[in-house]
Amino acid sequence: MIDRRSFLLAGAAAGMACRMSADREPDYAAPAYEAPLLDFSTVKAPVRIESIELLRAGKEYFVRATGGGLSGVVRTKQVEHYIPILLDLVIPHFIGGDARDLEALIDLVYTKNYKISGQAFWCPVAYVEQSLLDLLGRVAGKPAGSFFGPVTRTEIPVYLSGSGRETTAEEEVDVYVRGVQATGAKAVKFKIGGRMSRNADATPGRTAKLLDLARRKLGDGIVLYADANGSYDARKGIEIGRQLEKLGFQFFEEPCPWEELTETKKVADALDIPVAGGECDHSLWRYQYMVEQRVVDIVQPDLNYNGGLIRAARVARMAREAGLPITPHNTQTGASSGNILQFASVIPNTGPYMEYPWRRPPKQESWFTPHFDVAGGAVPVPKGPGLGVEIDPDYLRKAERIAT
Repeated sequence: MIDRRSFLLAGAAAGMACRMSADREPDYAAPAYEAPLLDFSTVKAPVRIESIELLRAGKEYFVRATGGGLSGVVRTKQVEHYIPILLDLVIPHFIGGDARDLEALIDLVYTKNYKISGQAFWCPVAYVEQSLLDLLGRVAGKPAGSFFGPVTRTEIPVYLSGSGRETTAEEEVDVYVRGVQATGAKAVKFKIGGRMSRNADATPGRTAKLLDLARRKLGDGIVLYADANGSYDARKGIEIGRQLEKLGFQFFEEPCPWEELTETKKVADALDIPVAGGECDHSLWRYQYMVEQRVVDIVQPDLNYNGGLIRAARVARMAREAGLPITPHNTQTGASSGNILQFASVIPNTGPYMEYPWRRPPKQESWFTPHFDVAGGAVPVPKGPGLGVEIDPDYLRKAERIAT
């Protein structure tokens, strides 16, 4: 046991070491994935961020950033649950900055708020980031994706998702038989298990019946994926994975609870079918561990839950270095489609299909263009500046500004 004198001497030595190190430049090697990503050379002058506002129009919420005489706007999802964090803890760290320093601003807001974690923090950061990317694209007169690199795809093949667990197996498969017919999609993802359910099925026998029906009704020409949303432990996950392999499914998403990496790795190590995961994660260090230890074979950061396109591109960079593909998790369509389409148009190691929710033909709204319909199994990347979504100015003029 250490005595008090030894403890005090050790403390004094540590303090001296700290004072000595303070006289030198910090010896810190930033990870390779943090190397600068964005090329703003076409934005010649500083774009001072004058304001960032939260707007509400009916049930819709938007973040609008203004600078250089222009505005960038992004539609949000569930931000109404995170309003104090957005207005009080996120936005103030961007005001007055040069929007071209966006990568540094994203890192700054993290270091100022590092004790806050999860979607409640990173979604507000993502919406601010996307509004600024939209603004910068409008200043430069070019799509926001082009700041990340050359555009390599002008349309994005998608897989249909949005599957639920409240239906029977027959009802759920029929939804996507109709979906494939309506959209020409070549890939579909089904929800299996009960969602974080400790091996319980949504209803007894539903998963086995759904998997078999999906393959029989959709045929061998359609790529099939399965998402368990953390329903299983490793033993059960391996058992279900073997069934997926027999039926020719092409990835198995979140077999085990997302926070339990050791169980997920056991499943990935035991199966031939690729295991996908990462939608709920928001730590770049954790993604690095998942990639380096091959916890998953396909990495799935969400462009909002993980803090935006920049942080997702960092994950893509580390995955590419390890030879892994990235297939972002996505729950947004319509006016929110710009982010996933811009991202997938330029990131070189994106998978063959991006996620796009579909359960029925979408309602055609009049307040934004284009409408991002799936045709021939793909969605065109918008060609306009910024995120490529044009929102009716009259619609936004009627919106209410939200303040704390």
